[in-house]
Amino acid sequence: MLTVAEKSARRFAAETPLGRTRRARKINRVLAEAHPDAACELDFDTPFQLLVATVLSAQTTDVRVNRVTPVLFAAYPDAPALAAAELPDVEEIIRPTGFFRAKARNIVALARDLVDDHDGEVPADLDALVALPGTGRKTALVVLGNAFGVPGLTVDTHVGRLVRRLGLTAATDPVAVERDVAALYPPRDLTMLSHRLIFHGRRICHSRRPACGVCPLTRLCPSFGIGEPDPEKAQALVRTATAVQLDRAARTGPDAAGRAPGEPEARGSAPSGAGPRGDASA
Repeated sequence: MLTVAEKSARRFAAETPLGRTRRARKINRVLAEAHPDAACELDFDTPFQLLVATVLSAQTTDVRVNRVTPVLFAAYPDAPALAAAELPDVEEIIRPTGFFRAKARNIVALARDLVDDHDGEVPADLDALVALPGTGRKTALVVLGNAFGVPGLTVDTHVGRLVRRLGLTAATDPVAVERDVAALYPPRDLTMLSHRLIFHGRRICHSRRPACGVCPLTRLCPSFGIGEPDPEKAQALVRTATAVQLDRAARTGPDAAGRAPGEPEARGSAPSGAGPRGDASA
């Protein structure tokens, strides 16, 4: 007898390329309804701030970065200021993000390169960004998509995990994943698709135990059943607020819903768009 997960996989075994494209675009529409608050969770006001924050986010959490960057940018608000910084001073500020010595070297060096080669401004160009110290393709795409409105798919651990579970690619290399998935969507959708997949991965489609029973993508997912299929049990696994949202609430006081700082939403319902057995329509 087939398991729930095996039955789900069988449903999509003969899917055509056109069918995959249509399903992929419906997935994006459903995720847009389920996670209307999906957005970049690094705090920034300028492209320079986002670039530095994204470099600092390697091997740490967005929460830690957001706690450090206000102090960092108060001391060094732009590339010329950071380019003139003393490394020990920068190291001390960013120490909580981990690997602080290497990160300090990278952000000071990239600031100097911005001053020397780009008049102190962050270039809105992929190749120019990737050439900066500490700036890989993923960082460059984050900056382009969120600071300049240049669309691109940012493949982090959540995005890679989800698109493989959803059967949109079998690739594991981030560049190959980006190529396969980007081919299924209009370019204008890619930046927000990245955010929605990340939020879905943080809230519902967890790495170890996905909350399949309340996932809005149930009927679109060839991996349904690899996690908890029972809606009541799955609901207990849902995280309605991300760590960044909880941290912001803790620092700013009760939100509009009247919750105390740091208090998550009640676990009585999944994010909008999710329901028993995950039934949802685009």
